Amino acid sequence: MNIVVLIKQVPDTRNVGKDAMKDDGTVNRAALSAIFNPEDLNALEMALRLKDRFKNAVVTAITMGPVRATEILREAFYRGADKAVLLTDPKFAGSDTLATSYALALSVKKMGKIEVVFGGRQAIDGDTAQVGPQIAEKLNIPQITYAEELVKATDTHIQIKRRLERGIEIVEVTYPCLITVHSSAPQCRFKNAKRVMKYKKARAASEQNDTLSIHNNHANFQIEEWNAADLEADLTLLGLSGSPTKVKKIENVVFVQKENKVLTDNEHEIQALIDELSDNHIIG
Repeated sequence: MNIVVLIKQVPDTRNVGKDAMKDDGTVNRAALSAIFNPEDLNALEMALRLKDRFKNAVVTAITMGPVRATEILREAFYRGADKAVLLTDPKFAGSDTLATSYALALSVKKMGKIEVVFGGRQAIDGDTAQVGPQIAEKLNIPQITYAEELVKATDTHIQIKRRLERGIEIVEVTYPCLITVHSSAPQCRFKNAKRVMKYKKARAASEQNDTLSIHNNHANFQIEEWNAADLEADLTLLGLSGSPTKVKKIENVVFVQKENKVLTDNEHEIQALIDELSDNHIIG
């Protein structure tokens, strides 16, 4: 069984400063610390749990970004992934969800026969939850969103519990399929010490240097690196030219408490508060 996990290195949105946005409306990733997108870790765990159920199953992690994004590919290795692919090319820069899903869909196609594609529900630097469904549409495969638990898996289909706003539902789909995973799914397993020692020097081709040259022919030290030409992509559908949406502004919103009221058990005070909340359309 071939399993793909789509992961992303994202800016830590807890520390958004004045330099977080460039003049062209793209995120200034160099000005922000980078982390593993949280829900992608949930997706990686679900992929690994599926792998645990099938002998000879292979989990491949894919990310699109600059060369430093190999940091999370190595982390995926540490947690249980078997292979890793980095999509990196200046032509990908500035991609919105539509352009991103186009490049990722091409990368999945390039991998050949795939049973399941996992991804986080959304990335914290965009909060759109669009990339996963867009990839499924481009690949013309069924999708399950808001996945919370892997219930059952056979050689032909998979059963998933979904987390919805007002409850849960169990759905079943045949392979190939795409699944986006909710933050309520099990947290990803810890890094394995033996795997850290095995994969800590894994590098993409553009990261290689003389120090690592002795490892170039060792599979444990190779992260596949693909660019737009490798994907045979239409350049008009990549980057800023392929992105119909543009970011106008990035800011850090902080909620500040302006006033408060202290109530006693007096019925008149409680009723007055209810009337005020109703008049302001907060309740009712």
